[in-house]
Amino acid sequence: MASILLKSLAGRSSALLGSTTATRNLSLVSSQVSPHTAKWMQDTTKKSPMELINEIPPIKVEGRIAACEGDTNPALGHPIEFICLDLKEPAVCKYCGLRYVQDHHH
Repeated sequence: MASILLKSLAGRSSALLGSTTATRNLSLVSSQVSPHTAKWMQDTTKKSPMELINEIPPIKVEGRIAACEGDTNPALGHPIEFICLDLKEPAVCKYCGLRYVQDHHH
C-alpha cells in the first residue's frame, strides 16, 4: 500500500516539474519582487532596513567568536550564528546584519 502511494506521489511531482504550470508560477514570484523592492527605493524620507541596521555601531566581543541570535527574545531572533572575528574589519551576521568586532585589550 505504501509503495503504491509513493509511486503515485513520485509520478505527480515529476509531472509538475516538467509542466509549464510550475514555470509560470515561478515567473509570477519574480515579477512581484521588483515592485516590493521599489517600495523601499521610492520614499526617500524613510530609511531602508539596511540603513537602520548600519546605524547600530559594531558590537565588541572579548573572544574570537561571536554568537548572534538577533534578539534576546527567541521569538524575535534567528537561528544562532557563530561568527569568527579574526579579520580586522567588522564581521556581519548573515541573518540580521549586526556587525561584530573583537575587543582587544592592548
